[in-house]
Amino acid sequence: MQISKREQIVAQADRLFYEQGFEFTSFANIAEAVQISRGNFYYHFKSKDEILEAVIARRLANTQAMLDSWQLQGDSPRARISCFIQILIANSSKILKFGCPIGTLSTELAKLNHQALGHANGLFSLFRQWLGEQLMAMEFTPQQADTLAMHLLARSQGIATLANAFNDMNFIEQEVELLNQWLDLQIQSLQS
Repeated sequence: MQISKREQIVAQADRLFYEQGFEFTSFANIAEAVQISRGNFYYHFKSKDEILEAVIARRLANTQAMLDSWQLQGDSPRARISCFIQILIANSSKILKFGCPIGTLSTELAKLNHQALGHANGLFSLFRQWLGEQLMAMEFTPQQADTLAMHLLARSQGIATLANAFNDMNFIEQEVELLNQWLDLQIQSLQS
């Protein structure tokens, strides 16, 4: 199946926004990556904000598809949450170079006071809700589940930020192990 020119533009914009940042990626950068003229580019998107909205929609769809696959892969809520934790390892080469794609975009849009920030933060909300559902399936109360989900999100963002700052793969591996241990302690405390 051939990808449409519009989808190619969105895919390349997504990559460039992640690698270079939204603010530092121009129409010309994206057009060059897709190998189209600027005139042809404007046929598909009239503004950079339109491209940003399409990139966020793409990321939301991809994130939902990933969560759906984790739902099928894991035979227990604990195993499914482990998929979330392991994403730090799976994406480590990109994290070491560019940080977390969700965190870097949200941070940049917050600094720019950009109107799309709320939409971009929907990516975090997807993870928060999904993690909360997994935790509630383990019998945590809704409030406990949300608190723990936010803690998991915060720790994963901190790990990605520091791993990127120090370019340290060992740090990612150590923190993933500690995060798994922390999760097991939470589960044990629930059972006692």
